[in-house]
Amino acid sequence: MNDPDGDAGTATFTVGRDDTCDDESLLDRIGRGDEDAMAAFYGEHGRVVLAQVLLVTGERVLAEEIVQDTMLAVWRGAGSFRGESSERSWVIAIARRQTRDRLRGRRLRVVDDAFLAEQPSSGPGPEVTALDRAELAEVKLAISELAAPHRELLGLVFGTGLSLPEVAGVLEIPLGTVKSRLTAARSALGRVLDEKGQNR
Repeated sequence: MNDPDGDAGTATFTVGRDDTCDDESLLDRIGRGDEDAMAAFYGEHGRVVLAQVLLVTGERVLAEEIVQDTMLAVWRGAGSFRGESSERSWVIAIARRQTRDRLRGRRLRVVDDAFLAEQPSSGPGPEVTALDRAELAEVKLAISELAAPHRELLGLVFGTGLSLPEVAGVLEIPLGTVKSRLTAARSALGRVLDEKGQNR
């Protein structure tokens, strides 16, 4: 499929959505083999999915391959969409499974939940300060230096427009765990920005 982003090396965060495009009817049409509907669905979600996968993999070519596999899975499985989640969280969950399958041979560092519970936030998160004081490129660079689980979570929470319960559904973990992992990811981002002198 065509590159939805055009920017060869960085993830792009997109929060807004075009609600004039009815994803439910698109999935119905895709389930009946409508290629135009698939193209419209890809146009609506491809960029966000690519940004999310790129945050996790850190490799542009691999991320593009995973997005292609994800959209192929959407093409094949659109008729089975039950509407138990939003269309965006459904496609991101597919992309997450595709990414996990591709990276299965690699060992990702996972932070223990007990450690996360002991790391409370004491004020506004570093992303608020960073976005107020740093250039977007510097924040992107800092995020790219975080561990894959932190990049993935920050991307889901701030880059996809999903609610925290939807993020919990995509990650297949309890909402409380999402919140504690988000606190840890925000702290890690703050430390990286502090090291770069951006979190004053």
